[in-house]
Amino acid sequence: MTTFQKTADSYRQGARTLPGRYYTSPEILAEEAERIGRRHWHCVGRVEDIARPGDYFVKEIAGESLIVVRDQSGVPRAFYNVCRHRGTRLCEEAEGQLSETIQCPYHAWTYRLDGQLIGAPHMNEVEGFDKRKFPLHQAALSDWEGFLFVCLAEDSEPLEQALAPLAGRFARFMLPALRRGHRIDYVVRANWKLVFQNYSECLHCPVIHPELSTVLPYTSGANDLVEGRFLGGYMTITEPNASVTISGRACAAPFPGLSADERRRAYYYTIFPNLMLSLHPDYVVYYQVWPQEPGRTLVRSEWLFHPDAAKAPDFHPEGAVEFWDVTNRQDWHICALSYAGISSHAYTPGPYSPRESMPAAWDRAYLAVMGRETP
Repeated sequence: MTTFQKTADSYRQGARTLPGRYYTSPEILAEEAERIGRRHWHCVGRVEDIARPGDYFVKEIAGESLIVVRDQSGVPRAFYNVCRHRGTRLCEEAEGQLSETIQCPYHAWTYRLDGQLIGAPHMNEVEGFDKRKFPLHQAALSDWEGFLFVCLAEDSEPLEQALAPLAGRFARFMLPALRRGHRIDYVVRANWKLVFQNYSECLHCPVIHPELSTVLPYTSGANDLVEGRFLGGYMTITEPNASVTISGRACAAPFPGLSADERRRAYYYTIFPNLMLSLHPDYVVYYQVWPQEPGRTLVRSEWLFHPDAAKAPDFHPEGAVEFWDVTNRQDWHICALSYAGISSHAYTPGPYSPRESMPAAWDRAYLAVMGRETP
């Protein structure tokens, strides 16, 4: 049984924000790439993004370009975007459809979609050359609740084990069955950690989000994951609003597995290190968070709906899209202002309030992953 607790119940006295170097230092960002980017499972998209054999997209993790593709046997795979000949990048387009092979644009080394080298011009003239010894380098790829995850570590922990605390937690939202209805990519002029910290609290909502505050009072709800790499809980949708949309009207029928109480709630979770998951009675929004520079973060936002929703005459996804696009832009703006202030020599760590117990918990999880007990 899920146990929820109020924000103040998980507050630790003396919790403070991180020192400025954690947001502004290129050296910290490089260390994050090593300790987080190359060791942890990252959400890279949805299973539907590679629905057919040959479908692919390219994603960068910790400076490494990966090709995520479904091979001709239907097996999803992730390959380093590096030719085994002279290292040339294989795929330039962000996404697309391959026939049956991946061919290097430099010297035409050619690979099957399972990564095996099948063509290497003139290498038959090289004594002892064996194509079987030069497959594309692979990264670990797995799926969870319809999301695709990649891990660069050679000895990666199985994804099911890494996400064990979340097992079954979101089953009633039918995540594997949902389909993308809209996508927006945002460039946030702030450090990636500020994006997570901002998402993790709503103390700022009455000031920053007038639209949101009328639907989701910031003092409502409670959290059920309050420590560790997975954090979050719910907020209560106020009457007469039926969902979290610009009009307050539901944009689709509620998910059938929800209880009466759950149809009045919106759930928000951070899944370390790059996924933020927002679950509403009639739709889901998720965010991939990708550090680019100390003060630049790419956030991909996607709205997911039940496949039957579009068949209904009262399906209005634009209400959910508009609501969160407005809210997201408000968040990204304040994150940019926060980063600008933190970049000042005058900045020193400030105290968290009980209403900020979740970002404080997120900081603790981050420091643990970085191998630090204290900032």
